[in-house]
Amino acid sequence: MFKKLLKGLFVLCALIVMNAPANAFYTDMDESHWCYQSVKFLTEIGVLVGYPDGTYKPDIPVSRAEFASMVIKSLGQENANITQPIDYADIEPDFWGYNIIQKAVYFDLIPNGKGQNFRPYDPVTRAEAISIAVNALTTSQISEQRAQNIISKSYEDYTQLPAWFMMAAAKSQLLDLDPIIPGHEGKMEPNRPMNRAEVAVLLYKMMQEAKLNPNAKLAENMQKRTADGYILDNVRVQGSIGVIPAGAIFPIKLESVLGSAISSATDVYTAKVPNNIVTKERYLLVSEGSDLKGQVKYVQRGKLFKQNGEVIIKNELLVTPNDQAVMLYGVATLDPEVKGFWRKLFKGKQVLTTNGQIVNIRLLGPLKIDLTNGYIYE
Repeated sequence: MFKKLLKGLFVLCALIVMNAPANAFYTDMDESHWCYQSVKFLTEIGVLVGYPDGTYKPDIPVSRAEFASMVIKSLGQENANITQPIDYADIEPDFWGYNIIQKAVYFDLIPNGKGQNFRPYDPVTRAEAISIAVNALTTSQISEQRAQNIISKSYEDYTQLPAWFMMAAAKSQLLDLDPIIPGHEGKMEPNRPMNRAEVAVLLYKMMQEAKLNPNAKLAENMQKRTADGYILDNVRVQGSIGVIPAGAIFPIKLESVLGSAISSATDVYTAKVPNNIVTKERYLLVSEGSDLKGQVKYVQRGKLFKQNGEVIIKNELLVTPNDQAVMLYGVATLDPEVKGFWRKLFKGKQVLTTNGQIVNIRLLGPLKIDLTNGYIYE
């Protein structure tokens, strides 16, 4: 009875996830907002949080300490064990952001203060934020002349850029990191405070690039998870991202009994991933025990002399052990094993699964996974 209750709750939660309204994240923005997708993604993984009244407030500035915290979280290094000393005159060990700023110094995102002030409560400027994002990456070397050429062709206010920011500004342009507010195209505005909308877009872009080209110190900490399990040998691995292509096949373990004589279209089933799914290099893609949910899409009854039974199921949801729920579409055809001349001639055999039976699902779309933490990108 308890197991049935758990299954019922899982299905209910799955239906809620699949039917959640698009604007369920914050009351002051919806999908039409230019930064919505970045805010949605970063909220889901815990980098960004809203306000108690349910708003995100995309237009208010972000402080320098807040931005340091967001960057470290977006890079997945909030739990890194760092002993880097901080020499900023206005940052004491009891300051709430001390450990975060310590990590930002260690990973070469910001320089050590050496007696200077960090100014934690000052708003982070666009120049400061973009420089930090560029520092998180391994980038190609460019000359000062090329940097000046890139900047002069990209920004009408290029003469206002401070000298220390020139190289980072040029690299951000080459990498398409710069978050441009609609109506501000062609302007860098280096000294303007960066607001929460711009920060979300900048962090999202930085994260994607850091998965492929992190700086040297980040690369040491952004290790891919490894495990033994069911090997998918056609996965594309680039940096710390693994992509399972559409058409890939892997096993699932049914927790529901399905059959051509007992099932109907729209019946819901639940299943689990029976073994870790890994790349040929043993990088962990999907963890054993992940929950799956789907529906019966087609049932063919077995009829004597005419046809054997058949059931087609379509998977729709994957819930990982870290409680991330994502749409995962895949299909499997369940048909009876038919042996012998007479059975093939007379047909009529029904298909009936058992609790715990393994079936193979074929993915209908690619699955993109962060190999360092198992996060799945939709």
